[in-house]
Amino acid sequence: MTTRTLTIATRQSPLALWQANFIKDALERLYPQMTVTLLEMVTRGDKILDTPLAKIGGKGLFVKELEQALYDGRADIAVHSLKDVPMVLPEGLTLGAYCKRHAPTDAFVSNAFASLDELPSGAVLGTSSLRRECQLRQARPDLIIKSLRGNVGTRLAKLDASEYDAIILATSGLQRLGLDARIRHELNESLSLPAVGQGALAIECRAGDDEMLSLLAPLNDTATALCVMAERAMNRTLEGGCQVPIAGFATIDDGTLRLRGRVGSVDGKVLLKAENTITLGDDETANITAVEALGEQIARELLAQGADAILQEVYQSADNA
Repeated sequence: MTTRTLTIATRQSPLALWQANFIKDALERLYPQMTVTLLEMVTRGDKILDTPLAKIGGKGLFVKELEQALYDGRADIAVHSLKDVPMVLPEGLTLGAYCKRHAPTDAFVSNAFASLDELPSGAVLGTSSLRRECQLRQARPDLIIKSLRGNVGTRLAKLDASEYDAIILATSGLQRLGLDARIRHELNESLSLPAVGQGALAIECRAGDDEMLSLLAPLNDTATALCVMAERAMNRTLEGGCQVPIAGFATIDDGTLRLRGRVGSVDGKVLLKAENTITLGDDETANITAVEALGEQIARELLAQGADAILQEVYQSADNA
C-alpha cells in the first residue's frame, strides 16, 4: 500500500487546494514511498456564483463531483471542509478520517471597523451563511446583511471595493491561506455559534476499503471525531443541510463533551437554543454511540421548540426563489 500512487480529488479554489495539499503532505510524511497526486475539479457550487447557496440547494453542492470521481476510480480519496459535507453520505462512501480541528470560529473582517459592535446602524455586512445571518440579525437588527459569494479572495476583493462595510468569513479559511492579518476580531461563540463541522477537514473514501481506512487512521483525531459526530447527528435529525440556519458546536473539557445547538429564523426574530453534556468513557465505540445520541436529543429539543416550522419556511423560500 505505501508504495502505491494515491489520488486526491479536490476543488480548484485556493482554499480547497490548500486543504488537499495539507493532507497530501501529511500522507507523504507518513508514507515516504507513496506518490500522492491531486485531481482538481470544478463543482456546481463553484460555477453558480450569483445566487445565495440556500436558493440553489445546499446538499452536496461542493462535493458531488468529487464523490463521482471516487465511484469512477479516478480518485482514491476526497478532501472536504466538513461543513460542506451532507449529513447523509451516498451509498458506498464513508468518511475515513476527521482531522484535528482548526479554529471553528467566525471572523469579522473590515477595513474601517475593529469589531461588530463598532459597525454603525445601516452598515452593510456580507455573509454567505443563513446560520450567521440569523444570529447576527438578532444581535444587530439595525445592520443591512447582504449575500456574499465567491472564494475567499473574491469576497475580500468585494470588501476592498467598498461593496460592504464588513464581511464574515470562517477564521480557519483565512488562517489556512495566510490571511490572519485580515481578521479584525473573532466572533464569540455565544454571539455566532459555529456551523456543524466548521474548522474540521474530513477525508472521504470508498466504504469497505479496509486498506485505505487503515492508511487514513493516523490522520484521525479522536476528540474532533467525537465532537463533529455529535454535531452531525443533531443536524441529521433536524434533516438540515449545510446551507440552512442551523448552528451546532461541541467541545470536550476534562472528559465531558458539551453540545450546543441553535436554529433561527433568517430575519433574526427567533433563535432557538438547546445544550447538554455527557461524560465520555474509555470505550471508543460506546463514546460514538453516546455522542450521536446526545446530538439526536439536542435536535429533538429544538424541534419541540418549533425548529421544524422555521426550517420548512427556509426550504419553501428556496423552492419558490
